[in-house]
Amino acid sequence: MRMEKRYERCSRETAVEFEFLPPGETVRVETPLGFLNHMIGLFLHHADIPAKLIASGDTEVDAHHLTEDVGIVMGSAFLDLFRSGPCQRYASIALPMDGTLVLVATDISGRGGLTWNAVFPTQRCGDFDTELVREFWTAFAREGKLTLHIHALAVDNSHHLAEAIFKGAARALRSALVPSSREASTKGLWI
Repeated sequence: MRMEKRYERCSRETAVEFEFLPPGETVRVETPLGFLNHMIGLFLHHADIPAKLIASGDTEVDAHHLTEDVGIVMGSAFLDLFRSGPCQRYASIALPMDGTLVLVATDISGRGGLTWNAVFPTQRCGDFDTELVREFWTAFAREGKLTLHIHALAVDNSHHLAEAIFKGAARALRSALVPSSREASTKGLWI
């Protein structure tokens, strides 16, 4: 079930809008950060979740505020998606990207947290600081109340590592969100 709500975050540093689109619609991602656009576009495509993200911010300072705020807004949106009904809850994938291999595991747990074991071989991909990949996923997992493990098992370059992380997270979430007829927890609670 897709949500019809628009998710927004506006501050003195950024303006972020995100909304899920009806099935079959084209993913639309517009930020001043080309690398982030590429990663978010890959994520939404591989998650099979059409959505629109429009964001701007103080990128003349650096990309940190905008990247983190995009993670916050998308995590909040996905929390509502996670709450839309019982699902498989758990999923994992080992995702290769040429000489890179990433393991991503997730639990739609209602408790947000990121466990990270990935070292980028370079500090930048184009004009994007690679440390911001972790900042995005930290914000996304926290706001989405999602347990997320990201582990790089092999790395050939920074671009492939970032891509494998975003694609792996998408594919794991896609599997975890498959509807289920049984309760996801013996506690009798759904996040």
